[in-house]
Amino acid sequence: MSNSNTADRQLDRSFERLQRRLPAPFARMIGGLRNPSARWVRIPAGILLIAGGFVGFLPILGFWMIPLGLLLLAQDVPFLKRPTSKAVVWGERTWTRWQRRRRDKTNDQSE
Repeated sequence: MSNSNTADRQLDRSFERLQRRLPAPFARMIGGLRNPSARWVRIPAGILLIAGGFVGFLPILGFWMIPLGLLLLAQDVPFLKRPTSKAVVWGERTWTRWQRRRRDKTNDQSE
């Protein structure tokens, strides 16, 4: 099994988890962008999200746009797949650990 296939599967799982957590209209939009025929929409959208993320200090635009743009671009740019999938897995694990520590701390205080 090649590293590219592993990175592809990790990205797919990450997108699926993201879609489950999003409200239905946003999840459908992400699902439509994941469609292989949406490549010509996905690439410019990824570039625009990354560019918008660099001015994240402005209202509406935010730094959250950079990782989403990278996720979209990683679908079509082979050299971005592996580092993006590793970053997503790391981010999800870190987020889960942080939430667990926070929940445990809250439970300890309530006892």
